Amino acid sequence: MGKFLIFCLNLILSCLYCRGQNPVDCGSKAVRDSLMMVYSDKAGKYGFNDDHWGETLDSLIAICPNIPEAYQEKALPYLYNGDYATAFALIDKAVEIDQKGWRAYRGYLNCIFTRNYERAMVDLRDAQLLEPRAHTMDHTYYFYYGLCYLETGQYELAEQEFLKDIVEQRRGDGRNDIHFNSLFYLGVTYFELKALDLAEKYFKDCLQLYEQFPEGNYYMGTVLRILGNPGAESYFAKAREFYNEGYRMTEPNLTYVTFPRQLSLIEIDEIQK
Repeated sequence: MGKFLIFCLNLILSCLYCRGQNPVDCGSKAVRDSLMMVYSDKAGKYGFNDDHWGETLDSLIAICPNIPEAYQEKALPYLYNGDYATAFALIDKAVEIDQKGWRAYRGYLNCIFTRNYERAMVDLRDAQLLEPRAHTMDHTYYFYYGLCYLETGQYELAEQEFLKDIVEQRRGDGRNDIHFNSLFYLGVTYFELKALDLAEKYFKDCLQLYEQFPEGNYYMGTVLRILGNPGAESYFAKAREFYNEGYRMTEPNLTYVTFPRQLSLIEIDEIQK
């Protein structure tokens, strides 16, 4: 039924445009969603590095210029190829159309892609005012606040935000699994604060959820080495083994960007020398 409706929509659009008319009701969410589905599917047949990707989305924008997802998808080639100025001009347009839907996403991009932590915080706080308990890109807003503070050396503030992130994930009956990266970054924060017992605890909790996590094993080994624990070397060996087996930090867009404290094999090997 869905494919039939899309076929009918394409047929109607083709016929009416042949007559030089523009009958599309861009004020209707159902129409916008249907159009986005059709044109996103068309663009996807080419891949985002093909010129037809942008041209297809330009055609959609010409029909209905108030579809924020069209600007976001058009931004992807520029974002993934490092042309952040062009990418953010398009993302800004999406935010202008739908603050509630895209402000947090822009905050995520500022945090992870451009490392503009000040702008990231502004976007995320404004997004939280619009939708207090929403998430973006698999995490609470507190998680990204924590990353911003961690990467700017404000470790006490990072600790507060990562703890809020964990509380938010446990909301409800309190039995939800915590995202292992929340535990990992809280462990990193305590490592930077030289609270090694707490760092060890959270790295251990992280590895209970994701045993093959290279960075988790690496940091656990680092903490144990500082504490004089002979078990440290086994964690370094695990970090290298699991990295070579293809295990990685699991976050969206890791093909195109490096997350804070993400390690290369060279860095893992270096500490074992």
